[in-house]
Amino acid sequence: MTLEILEVDGLATVQDSGRTGWRKFGVPASGPMDPFALRAANLLAGDDPRSAAVEVGLGGLTLRALSDCVVAVAGFGFSLSVYTWDFPLWSSYYVRGGWTVRLEKLDFGMWAYIAVSGGVQVPPTLGSASTYLRGPFGGLDGRQLQAADVLKAGSPSRPLTELAARTLPEEMRPLYSDNPLVDVIMGPQDTHFTEGSIETFLSSEYTVSTTSDRMGYRLEGAPLTHRGKTELISEGMTVGAIQVPQNGQPIVMMADSPTTGGYPRIGAVASADLSMLAQCVPGKSRIRFRKTTVPKAQRKYRELMRGLERVVEE
Repeated sequence: MTLEILEVDGLATVQDSGRTGWRKFGVPASGPMDPFALRAANLLAGDDPRSAAVEVGLGGLTLRALSDCVVAVAGFGFSLSVYTWDFPLWSSYYVRGGWTVRLEKLDFGMWAYIAVSGGVQVPPTLGSASTYLRGPFGGLDGRQLQAADVLKAGSPSRPLTELAARTLPEEMRPLYSDNPLVDVIMGPQDTHFTEGSIETFLSSEYTVSTTSDRMGYRLEGAPLTHRGKTELISEGMTVGAIQVPQNGQPIVMMADSPTTGGYPRIGAVASADLSMLAQCVPGKSRIRFRKTTVPKAQRKYRELMRGLERVVEE
C-alpha cells in the first residue's frame, strides 16, 4: 500500500510514539504533539498504537492512495474529505486506489494525524520513525513532507473491510477547547517563586505565543516573580515541564523538548492534558491551569487510555 503526497500547505512530518532511550545523550524524544490523537488514529486503522503516521499542523495536506487501503484521521481543527465526500475525523475509511484524501485547516485546533492500515514504513533512526527537524533525522530524510513524496505502508493487521467504518465517540476523547482548563502538578522548583506568583499562575489566563514551535509553547500573560535565582544548574527535563525564564513568562516543553534546562520549573502539565494544550491556537486560545496531584493525574491518564482501547477493540 502506498500514499503519494500531492500538496502540503502546512507542516507535515512522519511521527510515531517517539524516540526512547536516547535522552541521556541529548536526543529529544520527538513524536506527536497530540499523543492521544496519534494513538487513536493508529488503533482505528488497526495498527499498533506506536506506529508511524503523518502529522499535519498549521495548514492542510492532500494525498492520493496508489492502492486500496484504510486510513484513519484524528485530531482537532481540520475538515476531512475522501474522494468526493466529506467525513468527520476520529473514524477510519476505506480508500480505493486513485482516490484523494484532503485535510483542510479550520480556524481552531492545530494538529491532525493520518494513519494508514499497516503503518507508514520509513527506516528507523535510533529506534524510531519520528522526524526531528532540528537534527535533521528520522521520518523521511529528516525533513518535512512535500509534494511528490511517496510513503509506503506495511501489511494490514486484518482485512480492510474489517478495519473501515470504526469510530471513537466524542465522549472518549480529550476535552479539546479554545479555552481549556489544564491540570498541572506543581514543582519541582515551585518554591523558587513567590506565593503571589503561584496564585497568579493558577488564576490567570495565558495565550500561546506565535513564536512557539514543536520544541516548546511560550505562554503570554501575567508575569511570574522569582524568589531568588532566575537560572539554575541545568538538569534533566521532560515533555510537559513548565520553565519560567527571567521575563516571568512560562514555557511549556512540547514534543521536541530539549533534554536539559536551567530555568526554574513551576510545574508540569499532566500527561492526560498535554493533547488539549497542544491543540491551543497561538494568539487565540485562552488557557487556565489547575493544581492537581500525581495520583489524580495518573488516574485521569489511565481512564483516558482505557476508554480509547475499549472502544476501538469493540
